[in-house]
Amino acid sequence: MTRDLHSIVLNVNGDEVTVRVEARQTLAGMLRDQLGLTGTNLGCEHGVCGACTVLLGGRTARSCTLLAVQANGRSVTTVEGLAADGDPLHPVQQAFADHHALQCGFCTPGFLLTTIEYLDEEPEADPDSIRERLSANLCRCTGYHNIVAAVKDLLERRTGR
Repeated sequence: MTRDLHSIVLNVNGDEVTVRVEARQTLAGMLRDQLGLTGTNLGCEHGVCGACTVLLGGRTARSCTLLAVQANGRSVTTVEGLAADGDPLHPVQQAFADHHALQCGFCTPGFLLTTIEYLDEEPEADPDSIRERLSANLCRCTGYHNIVAAVKDLLERRTGR
């Protein structure tokens, strides 16, 4: 049986890559298995938990429910694209670290990328709207308190309040 392979070109974390993928391969599978970007975690594989969240064209997307071919010609940012090895942490990563907003770390990449999109869309937000927005991502360790505190701190720094 021959596999139906498609050549796709996409920008991943600032680098243009060409990858051959099966028609049914998910974006998450391609990122992890072919590009070695294992920060994109697979939890539920139904688009519910948010562990597989990436930025696709600057918008959050559940990479476990998208086919890799759907990303052809698009830009993808994974958690690895936020700060290169040896570089300072991205401000969102630093805020999460400062506020102890991570424990096991499994859900953290999805929360970081969701927060980046959220901060771009809502430059001023209150704790209730932060909780509502982040409720699309599941965390079984932190109880969300420190995650919300990290996002709130980022918003306060941005607005100077």
